[in-house]
Amino acid sequence: MFKDLLSPQNTFIYGIVLCGIFLVQSLWGHWKTKRELKRYKGMLSDKLDLDSKQTQDINKERAALKQENENLRMQIARLNERPDNKLQRELEILARAEKQMIISAPGFAPAWEMAKSAALSQLENEERGQSFPQKIFRKLIGSGSSQTNVALPESAAAAAKNGEATAAAA
Repeated sequence: MFKDLLSPQNTFIYGIVLCGIFLVQSLWGHWKTKRELKRYKGMLSDKLDLDSKQTQDINKERAALKQENENLRMQIARLNERPDNKLQRELEILARAEKQMIISAPGFAPAWEMAKSAALSQLENEERGQSFPQKIFRKLIGSGSSQTNVALPESAAAAAKNGEATAAAA
């Protein structure tokens, strides 16, 4: 019985059947790969179309913004030609130059300008709600004397109290 199964004629048939199975498997894999490649090509085509459309939209927007920028630049130049705006611009230039000269001059001016800018930033922080308003806090707590309550930085208020204490002790 085993001799019939292993006869040359049967082994030839087994080889052809096995070859047919491998052929079907390879054709199935080829068709599957072909389908997947077609799908990837479609996806790539769609993506390139979307990218192209997006690039065109960005270029249109860029051109519109460029035109708007040019129009605004021309409008600013036209408005700067008006006499009242020329005076305001010159006043702003002089104010900035004066501030720069005061800061760069030796002596009291730099310290004064730095104190002013610190007070301004502190006041802006209070207005933005980033710190508790010191003016209100001092009015609620009070200093206990008949002095007027002025919004001072904490270090200045402490120095003023220590100065009063040392003046009273002397």
